[in-house]
Amino acid sequence: MNETKEFNSLPVLSEVQEEREHAQKKPTIASVRVSPGPYLALASVVTFVAALMLRAQYDAAALILIAVAWLALPVLALSDRIGFDGVMLRRQGPLASLLHLLFGYRKQLSIDDFETVETQAVRTLRRGGRVRYRYRTQITGKGKEFVIVSGGYYYRQFVRELFPLIHESKLDNRSRDLRDYLHDPGFLNRKTQLSQLASSELLDLTKLDFKLGRKLRQRVEAPETPATPEDMERARLLRRLGNELRVSGRLREAAEAFRRAFNVRPHGAWLIYDFARLLRSQASAQADARLLSRARAALRLASIRAENDVVLLPLIGESFLECGDAGHARRALQKVVELDSGNFKARVGLADIALREGKLAHVIHHYHEAARVSSEQALARYARSEGDYYMQLNNDDDYLAAELRRINWLQSVTRIRRLALRVTNASVLLALVGGFIDPVAASFGWSLASSSLIIWLLTLVGTRMLFTRSKHRSPA
Repeated sequence: MNETKEFNSLPVLSEVQEEREHAQKKPTIASVRVSPGPYLALASVVTFVAALMLRAQYDAAALILIAVAWLALPVLALSDRIGFDGVMLRRQGPLASLLHLLFGYRKQLSIDDFETVETQAVRTLRRGGRVRYRYRTQITGKGKEFVIVSGGYYYRQFVRELFPLIHESKLDNRSRDLRDYLHDPGFLNRKTQLSQLASSELLDLTKLDFKLGRKLRQRVEAPETPATPEDMERARLLRRLGNELRVSGRLREAAEAFRRAFNVRPHGAWLIYDFARLLRSQASAQADARLLSRARAALRLASIRAENDVVLLPLIGESFLECGDAGHARRALQKVVELDSGNFKARVGLADIALREGKLAHVIHHYHEAARVSSEQALARYARSEGDYYMQLNNDDDYLAAELRRINWLQSVTRIRRLALRVTNASVLLALVGGFIDPVAASFGWSLASSSLIIWLLTLVGTRMLFTRSKHRSPA
């Protein structure tokens, strides 16, 4: 009788599940293509195998592989997207649908389950005072990871729809900049023209080298005139324009906007902090140690002017770490903890500094405190898991040795993978050129390329495996 009831209840339960899944599905409001890098790598490998097939006179198989490499894979790459429906991120496309159909696996992650959102800026081109940035945003949570790479309108729309909904403590500084200051180039051009900034060509011929605090002596001799509301609003608009230009890579124009803002309000802590981030961007673009030193000095001045601002001080501490100044970062974050013991970003920042200094006990303490004070379930889960991981490292010598071996292997495998890729490219070139000179050189090139490609594939798999932390085994 019980079995009959269970069998009869199956259709009803299936209908309930279908209704819930249908209710959870919402229209996509923003989507962005997945980075085509893995597809290009796979297409290159398939093309190489096709070339080997042609050398072995398997023409039909070679043509099929070439068609797969340059017809099927580009279609999959163009249709593979990450969609956002206002509540959840989902992997979309034929490949994702096939995985869901065969294995019931769907890669999706709710906003509430985001643990970290980190953005890296890669400089792709520098011309005069302009830098072309390519942003790579990594979103993690519940063991899942989404990687979003900038690429035009759809990326900007995706950021505008998603980032404002993410908890502030989950965003790093660059992600916060993208949330607040990323705009379309056309809109930014019109805004720059309305602000009557000098053209980028003129600014390229002008040396912008103004210094902070140059009016300190005047302020001592005569009291500074209080800024009017109109001046405050103008300084705010210029500061925002400077940040928008900085994020878009127009660094010279951003410096001019900040210069005008300082003329109106020279002692604003937020303004000095944003200018320090501009100096950091210029130092990275020009590989200038002097500019990096000025960025650190500006951050120190911003930390003084910030006084007890528990919103700005954690951002200053994170920027100090980006500039490689752990000492001042610790002081800024420790001040935040003294003012607000429940500040999550300050606790995690102090844990990062302690880890760089090898103080595992301090790392554990700060992560567990961050988990205790956080009201966000995902943040508390992330901090607790990190604290437990470092506690295992601190308490179990065997586990620490295993993790050290894993990290050493990961570094070695990564070096071998990069070397194998270089050897593969050089060997393919040797094989192609050697075919016109000496058949022996061509054969040697193809053999060397095949061996190095196999090593590259093996190290690629090994890298993926070694990225995962070892599971702790309790002693018997």
